[in-house]
Formats: sequence, structure tokens, C-alpha cells
Amino acid sequence: MRLGVMIGAERGDMARKVAKLVSDIEWAESAGLDTAWMPQVPNDFDCLTMVALMAAHTSRIELGTAVVPLQAQHPIALARQALSVHAMAENRLALGVGPSHHWIVRDMLGIPYEKPAAYTRDYLEVLNAALAGPGDVDVENNTFAVHNPTVLGAAQPLPVLVAALGPVMLQIAGEHADGTVLWMADEKAIGEHIAPKINKAAAEAGRPAPRVVAGIPVCLCANSEIDAAKERANRILAEAETSPNYQRLLDRGDARNVGDLCAAGDEDAILARFKQFADAGVTDLSVRLLPIGETRDELVASKYRTREVIGELAKAVR
Repeated sequence: MRLGVMIGAERGDMARKVAKLVSDIEWAESAGLDTAWMPQVPNDFDCLTMVALMAAHTSRIELGTAVVPLQAQHPIALARQALSVHAMAENRLALGVGPSHHWIVRDMLGIPYEKPAAYTRDYLEVLNAALAGPGDVDVENNTFAVHNPTVLGAAQPLPVLVAALGPVMLQIAGEHADGTVLWMADEKAIGEHIAPKINKAAAEAGRPAPRVVAGIPVCLCANSEIDAAKERANRILAEAETSPNYQRLLDRGDARNVGDLCAAGDEDAILARFKQFADAGVTDLSVRLLPIGETRDELVASKYRTREVIGELAKAVR
């Protein structure tokens, strides 16, 4: 299992955001992490732009999006942007995409949120054809009628990962993508629901074994602070639980909230939790650093202690 880190989700002073992104990605590469994942927060920086920025300050680490909402732009436009960033990153982009949630697409963007699985399948048909360029992209399906020439192409393959939670989406991801990017999925949900279904779909489609990228909060702390860490996770990360998509996924596992997903405790406890995810079929773990403390100085110190341990654990889980 490869170990990576989420970067860019933290709120804060936008004037300092660029410098913080650069500092965080330079740490991730120097710590030997395999991947870094940029979430697309609805009211924050563009995640593909973040990848381009981080590519300029790194040379090795894979840079992924988790995830680009499909409804926000045409598949030809996304392919053009992704291929451009992939080239700038020297072929280190992993493009995570997904149909997002009704409260983003319908309520915030004012776009219909109907049949998201069917829309994703049709979208991927166009996107994959465009990413396979250069050449003509000629795709007609129930959603798109595209006849678009392109001179763009990837020097090395650009992996596409789909946020897939339910059975139909996992089938689509296995048949049409290189894997899935997850949030709110515990070990049981992955081992008994996600990994078997996406692996079966990929095998039946004659595709390579898919990647399963799981995101979880992580907090290095004393045993006496574990409950406080889980409480903090529930306080600052729980808003996504309101999505019916995530609620159905929670029902597949043992976790009832994001606090239950948190890997909290000492180094041995965190490593043991990482290994449980690996045993469940996770190929890539994406760590959301979760500092604890009463003051800003305590939070910063907690973050750096957790980062130091994560760098060491990256070697142990490979």
C-alpha cells in the first residue's frame, strides 16, 4: 500500500494559501510520501491549479485530485486542462473525478442532479476518448454528441479515478476508469463492498486491477486524547456526512461518523489501523492530518508531530 497526504483542504488566510501549499508539498516529497491529494472544496482553490503549482516545486511525488466535480465543465474542457497539467507535472497527475453531491451540484451550482451514474458513464466515454489523443474525439451517447479534434495527448498514461460509493458507480469505475477515490469508507465497507465489486468489474472488462484510494483523518496523540481527537474530527469534518451518498456508505461498514474513521493514538496504533486498510484492499491511503490542541501553538505542534510519524510509517506500509 502506498501512503499519501491530503493537501489544501484547510481553511485559512487566502493571502497565505499559496505559500502554505508549497511548504506542505515540499514536506510531503522530502518525507518520502508516494502521493498527495488535492480536494476540490466548493468555495476554495481550484484543485488542478493546485496540482500545477505543486508540480513546479516537486520532481517525484504523484499529484492527485480528490475530486473534480464532473458537472462543472464539459469533458473536452476537463481533458484539455488535465492533459496540460499532466504535461506540466511531468506525467505525475492522477485525475480523480466524480459526480459530486446534490447539495453541491443542484443547491450550490444550480445544475440538475439527475441520474448521476448514467451521466458519469457518458462523461467518461468522452473524457477517455479525449485523453487518448491526439486525434478526433467522436462520441455520441445519451448525454453528449461530441466531434472534436484535439492535438493534445499524454506522453505517459494519465490515470483516471472515479469517486464511486454505490454498486452501480463501482461497476462504472471498474469498467471505465483506473480505480476509485474514497471518503467516509471504513475497512469493512472497503473489504466487503467496494474492493470486491470494483475488482470484479475491472476483471470482467479486461482491465488491470484498479486502485482503491481511501482517505482517512489521522492524529498522533496519547491514548487519553483519542476521544478528543475523534470529537474534533466530528466537529470539523462531519458536514459531508449529511450527503445520502455517504450515509449509504457508512451503512456498509462499522463506522457511524468520521470520528470512527480517524486513526488516532500512538505510532503503533496508527500503523495497525493502516494495515487494516491495506488488508481490506486499499492500494493507496490518503491521510488527512488532524491536529488537536486548545491553542494555535498546540495545534501547530500537533500537526508537526503527526507529520513526522506519517513520514516514518510510509516506509512501514510499503
